[in-house]
Amino acid sequence: MSSAASSYRDKVERAASYIKNICPEIPCTAIQLGTGLNDLSSKLELEHEIAYEDIPGFPRTTVESHQGVLLIGRLGGCRTLTLSGRFHFYEGYSTQEITLPIRVLQLLGISSLIITNAAGGLNPLFLPGTIMVIRDHLNFLGENPLRGPNIEEWGPRFPDFSEPYGPDLVKMALDSADHCQTDRVVTGTYVCIPGPSLETPAETRWLRQCGADAVGMSSVPEVIVARHGSMQVLGLSLISNVNDPDNFQPIVLEDIIAEGRRASARLEKLIVEFINRLNDRG
Repeated sequence: MSSAASSYRDKVERAASYIKNICPEIPCTAIQLGTGLNDLSSKLELEHEIAYEDIPGFPRTTVESHQGVLLIGRLGGCRTLTLSGRFHFYEGYSTQEITLPIRVLQLLGISSLIITNAAGGLNPLFLPGTIMVIRDHLNFLGENPLRGPNIEEWGPRFPDFSEPYGPDLVKMALDSADHCQTDRVVTGTYVCIPGPSLETPAETRWLRQCGADAVGMSSVPEVIVARHGSMQVLGLSLISNVNDPDNFQPIVLEDIIAEGRRASARLEKLIVEFINRLNDRG
């Protein structure tokens, strides 16, 4: 194993050990919250709160709307681990640094991961506030977190990605939405771009032609590492805005955050119902 791979492995193991010492009984399910969705963390019956800056080797969040805390507690009666805040390629991190928390979750024994994000709608049939259950993704970052030496204990050198998002989890999410009477829930393909500049009209038109229904600047590296580590993944995109490339409107971050807060109650209902069904399935 190269010195770089050995150093990265040590960093992941130290972080996992630190969290395990604080909370020996780790839940099986984890949630990663995206931009504007931190309200969900306030609904937890909190057991433990650990600042990212206290966890050895963890990156630091530099985006104001991302809290940067790891939370363990009950959501709707089910114990979950929540990553409130994530890291992005545009912050200057490599995809390996971005996904370090996911590797830590793998070592902690997390088996199911719910990844949420705020995304721009590309599908003209979408409306702001739509919740998109991700069926597939496009990685347009130009970097893959699995690049470099492979640690065999963490996963295979060439992982299969024929089903990055389990069809059974997609169906469970849609059934959960029906049960909760959560409106405007659809499925689609998510594309991840580097950012931080937002899409031009020409880029929007091209991304649509590539088959994407929504665009954002996160989540795909985390999904790649989670699947490499044999976790089952549910991806949820909250559509904050929809732009017509032939009648383009300015995109404002504050509006994206506000839309996330407006839709957080609907998203929370869906996630709570989904987690309950997941736990019942065992």
